[in-house]
Amino acid sequence: MSSYRLGPSESSGPWFTVGRLEVTTTVAVVGVTVLTWLAWVVVPILPGLLALDPLSLSQGQVWRLLTWPLANVLSLLAVLGAFFFWYFGTELEQQLGRTKMAWLLAGIAGSLTLAALLVALLGWDGVLAGLGELYPVLLLLWIAEFPTRRLWFAIPAWVVGSVLLAVQILVLIGVRDWLSLGSLLIGLVLSAILARRLGLLSGYRWLDWAAPRRRTRRPAAPRPTRQEARRQSDRARLDDLLDKINEHGIGSLTDAEKRELHTLRDRLRGNR
Repeated sequence: MSSYRLGPSESSGPWFTVGRLEVTTTVAVVGVTVLTWLAWVVVPILPGLLALDPLSLSQGQVWRLLTWPLANVLSLLAVLGAFFFWYFGTELEQQLGRTKMAWLLAGIAGSLTLAALLVALLGWDGVLAGLGELYPVLLLLWIAEFPTRRLWFAIPAWVVGSVLLAVQILVLIGVRDWLSLGSLLIGLVLSAILARRLGLLSGYRWLDWAAPRRRTRRPAAPRPTRQEARRQSDRARLDDLLDKINEHGIGSLTDAEKRELHTLRDRLRGNR
């Protein structure tokens, strides 16, 4: 008997399960990362063929716009990054649901790509490679969502986020990776707007303009009562009989239609 089954239709559950493993959006991304690590072990030059850099892009290698998140190299730092991505991403996914989490991650990747292109137009050099580029953005979004949450050694999350962001910026400046630096800063702003659009970061007033708009349904028109419906039907039938009289005269009515005409008139007068 197969141990594979689809998840529930609601977006709060996993996409599917394999045995006891619930494959959520976050777990799926970590799984893809592991597969790319194995691919790097077999084909060490693969990340270099997938990473995004302005020179390769100018040579027509446009696939790099989509493949740079797959340019992962196995290392201890990469494993730690994947763990923290799973840890913090799982909680965000519980807030958003699997579908919105997928949109959030795709939006972060798209924001970083757009930011990298903008920075490349300025003539700055650098490389965008691997899902590790997404990890700082996701972590900072989690910290922005839960700024007072206590992390290691009971340090508030906002303090940890401030230190991590400062260190990340200083490292990128130190190695002169202007493309990654510009992508990070611009990507953070775009990702924050996207996160607010998906329902996160509700405590930041400056992002209220990006909040999801609730559709207001117009109140349905009240249904006519049985008496009103009958009155409308009587009036329509009376109009038909009067039209027949206007066209062919009163003599064109049968005895039954004449009796019906008087009945309709009396009934409509009585309902006034």
